[in-house]
Amino acid sequence: MLTVLAAGSVFFPGLFLLSKQCLKSFPALRWSERDAVIVSARLVSSVQAVMASSAGYIIASSCEDIIEDQHWLTSTYIMFAVPYFVYDIYAMFMCYWYKIQVKGHEEATAVPRSMSSALTSYLRREFLMVLHHVVMVTVCFPVSVFWRQGRGDYFQGVMFMAEVSTPSVCLGKILIQYKQQHTLLHKVNGALMLITFFICRVLLFPYLYYVYGRYASIPFYMVPLSVPWHCNLGAALLMAPQLYWFSLICRGALRLFTGTSRSRIPPRTSAAPKEQQKMDDTALPQPANGYSTRPTEPELTTH
Repeated sequence: MLTVLAAGSVFFPGLFLLSKQCLKSFPALRWSERDAVIVSARLVSSVQAVMASSAGYIIASSCEDIIEDQHWLTSTYIMFAVPYFVYDIYAMFMCYWYKIQVKGHEEATAVPRSMSSALTSYLRREFLMVLHHVVMVTVCFPVSVFWRQGRGDYFQGVMFMAEVSTPSVCLGKILIQYKQQHTLLHKVNGALMLITFFICRVLLFPYLYYVYGRYASIPFYMVPLSVPWHCNLGAALLMAPQLYWFSLICRGALRLFTGTSRSRIPPRTSAAPKEQQKMDDTALPQPANGYSTRPTEPELTTH
């Protein structure tokens, strides 16, 4: 198990560094450090999502008894993926750091100029996503590997498949980063993200409750009363941020497909200095995780 944990600790940061170096070095690309960091972080997240979803499908499809059947890939992939959440906190911070360095990016106060102040600003802005990652490592990891005692691999596999929505989320971030919100690809990807997030994350726990109800031969509405209280508590705590993020996706989708935005800047007179126009037309930095609570953002933004 320690070997698998070490492999994950090398794989995800290594893939990030390799991708960043390739994007900066290839003659046809020659991307800046900032662009390479942001796109590489999205790439690693997408790779992890594909791996988790594939592992989840293999596990879930191999379990006939949803409680007792086991698959070796369950605990193995959990051990392999744990370092990803630690790495991703760092990767999100680096994305945030490079975004606030762009000329014209300003928050309500001055842009943080030191690494320590930027870190404080990042933790405040991305508190929910950082908390999510910390809980995954400190709570979900020991529960999934040790407390379950090998039972419920089917449920663990289905939960892995929640990551199906992540590649479309990452692609959406990249398209927004390069101001491609007007393209057909962005709209198609936005619709795909909305659908996959709803099916794979919002409906996740209702589906698991439904499956357990069929297994135990009890009505769906009786399942919460039949399972241990800590299972209901864990499901509620994991479900809450998904509902919050889905509401942000819906708001972004509404703006995207209706073409409405409160942040459109009225035409300027020719007397306005060009430099001032550049600064005013530059959007505020996206949250490192891609979700946004600002109602003025014109684009669909999400994880």
